[in-house]
Amino acid sequence: MNNKKTLSERDICTKYITPALKKAGWNIQTQVREEVSFTDGRIYVKGNLSTRGKRKRADYILYYKPNIPVAIIEAKDNNHSVRAGIQQGIEYARILDIPVVYSSNGDGFYEHDRTRSKGSLEQELSLDTFPSPEELWRCYKKYKGIDTPEQEQVAAQDYFFDGSDRSPRYYQQIAINRTVEAIAKGKQRILLTMATGTGKTYTAFQIIHRLWKSGVKKRILFLADRNALIDQTRRGDFRHFKDKMTVIKHKRIDKSYEIYLALYQGLTNYDEDKDAYREFSPDFFDLIVVDECHRGSAAEDSAWREILRYFSSATHIGLTATPRETEDVSNSEYFGEPVYTYSLRQGISDGFLAPYKVLRIGLNVDLEGWRPEKGKRDKSGLLVEDRIYNRKDFDKNLVIDERTEAVAKKVTEFLKKHSRFDKTIIFCTDIDHAERMRAAMANENADLMAEDDRYVMQITGDNDEGKRELDNFINPEERYPVVATTSKLMTTGVDAQTCKLIVLDSNIGSMTEFKQIIGRGTRINEEYGKYFFTIMDFRNVTDLFADPAFDGDPVRVKEIDENEAIESVEEEAADDTPVSDEETGETIEFPDDPPEIRAGGEIVSEPAPKYYVNGVNVAVLNERIQYLDGDGKLITGSLKDYTRSKVREQFHSLDAFLKTWNQAEKKKAIIEELTEQGVIFEDLREAVSKEMDVFDLICHTAFDQPPLTRAERAKQVKKRDYFTKYGEQARKVLEALLDKYAEEGIENIEDMKVLQVNPLDRFGSPVEIVRLFGGKRQYLQALTELEQEIYKAA
Repeated sequence: MNNKKTLSERDICTKYITPALKKAGWNIQTQVREEVSFTDGRIYVKGNLSTRGKRKRADYILYYKPNIPVAIIEAKDNNHSVRAGIQQGIEYARILDIPVVYSSNGDGFYEHDRTRSKGSLEQELSLDTFPSPEELWRCYKKYKGIDTPEQEQVAAQDYFFDGSDRSPRYYQQIAINRTVEAIAKGKQRILLTMATGTGKTYTAFQIIHRLWKSGVKKRILFLADRNALIDQTRRGDFRHFKDKMTVIKHKRIDKSYEIYLALYQGLTNYDEDKDAYREFSPDFFDLIVVDECHRGSAAEDSAWREILRYFSSATHIGLTATPRETEDVSNSEYFGEPVYTYSLRQGISDGFLAPYKVLRIGLNVDLEGWRPEKGKRDKSGLLVEDRIYNRKDFDKNLVIDERTEAVAKKVTEFLKKHSRFDKTIIFCTDIDHAERMRAAMANENADLMAEDDRYVMQITGDNDEGKRELDNFINPEERYPVVATTSKLMTTGVDAQTCKLIVLDSNIGSMTEFKQIIGRGTRINEEYGKYFFTIMDFRNVTDLFADPAFDGDPVRVKEIDENEAIESVEEEAADDTPVSDEETGETIEFPDDPPEIRAGGEIVSEPAPKYYVNGVNVAVLNERIQYLDGDGKLITGSLKDYTRSKVREQFHSLDAFLKTWNQAEKKKAIIEELTEQGVIFEDLREAVSKEMDVFDLICHTAFDQPPLTRAERAKQVKKRDYFTKYGEQARKVLEALLDKYAEEGIENIEDMKVLQVNPLDRFGSPVEIVRLFGGKRQYLQALTELEQEIYKAA
């Protein structure tokens, strides 16, 4: 009989844990999942490349039904105690919203059950006494507050499966389960907050399908305020409702369906006296799902809120990435606190959303301001008001041609450095600015415009040609358009999976609008090489990243009594609420500062004139790149200072670092660990020296040591005549490895794959090369000695 102490962790699972589960009545095929990776691993940006960090992985997750997890098990080998995995399991259970945790080393189980009183929170169980599925389902129901058979019937309703391998991500699973369970317990107003790109529509579909199939919600209305959102929903997961679903168009009401998709605008203004939604009885719908609920329906006195008020007996679910919480408008005031929040920061940390770099560019006229010389007239002959203009004025009150050209030049310079076919959105102040920016970008990219004049397109609410190209812009398979200039139209509802560059040349003061704009870049598309994106900021808009409201939980600023009047809603709504044509649903964009009009149509004052000037010297004064650190915050200081602090957190002294480095079997492990702490070596090389080894980057940046280039280190090794102890062919292999190190760094020569590429492949296959040293063990020993020579003190 095998000694348990000699078994691996996997062997312990196979020989002891899985049989114990089977004996307790668990169906191994349908209720037990082993080695479950529930995150994708954070993406770390390395210059123009990226790599993924480690995935979070549970050894076992137990499910009462598919996607209803009730327990987690962390396994250890038998050299650990039975309790050794409990803390890791508790951490994972907290993330996954699971009530019961087990640790096992094959001798038994150690249980942590959050549903029990404090005195018996944890206990040890034998292998023969692991709980059955029904026992852990009872724990789950207690944890979730599911008390009655009726509640249980709804909470245990099956998910929809389409026959593919697709299943909800862990956070979608939590959002779906919590919402269904809340409704099962009678909650009527529910808010779900999920970052852009995390699959709100798929989550909504699973919620609706489970409630519909359980029979608790028979007629359902899905509300949005843009055609694009309705079309994406209808063509996407909701297609599985087939002939049970209809889209309300042209105010035509057909009461024979069960699932309805509609624009707010499609339900209002049936005629002068009657809104279309009143064709339904107030109790017609059992459930209303409000997509992007931070917009029109957020305001208490909005016409769109009237629809929700009319169907007040239905359960209302609000979905948003950006809840509105201002002094006057509150999503949580209406829906209550979110039952679940999945933030942008968490999505990036889990590897489901793309991280970003910020390139802040300061133009002289923006930083210093611009004042017209005395008597200065614009291109139309208007006398330019004498005052100092700054970035708040540019393109709103005053247009400087050279400034527009400078922005276009800088954007084009960036694209030429990376890829001129990276999908790019340039957010402008208004439609006029978007039109001029399109022209400036076209001139900067005349060669590509000559190949296809759709290379740059203006996509705004008033431009039919541009709007027709919107679907092509967001379609990863379509090459054109590449660059879109826009104002408000593309801030939301645009699923731009392959957008790699977002340019901010608009004064964005609304946090809601800012979050929505950033969301245009956060989707990952691995098939098309989209793992991260860049934000190019000309207006200091990215200062909003430092605002706690950017990625924290929404804070209710003002409690409003239901009888209390709300003031100044129009001002807030004007910032980020799209107004759409009631028939088409297309966004209407209005010029800034319309004239004030009294009753009777008398114009009291014209809007302030917009001046158009040229002949102004515009230049870039400074540029600064900011990166996301390991905690998802932007590094605002110098990259060298940030690296120094992170390395010193890990290694308190130079001696500690040298000891760890020299003892490491693979240096790559240390590099990866520091990368996961947010140290960006590729960008540090750009700032310090491209030819410097990671070892010297660390020693120089963190410990003020004089640096050597890789070439200098390789030269020192050759001077020491270290290779003479090896045979001729083995010596040539080591010399080639040393040259490879000088060119590319230590990580590459540690990988056995290096033996398959030039110039190493000239010495034969990897097997043949290893034989030159007497075997793999001897080859690896020779490689270790080579590394010791490389890092030997001069």
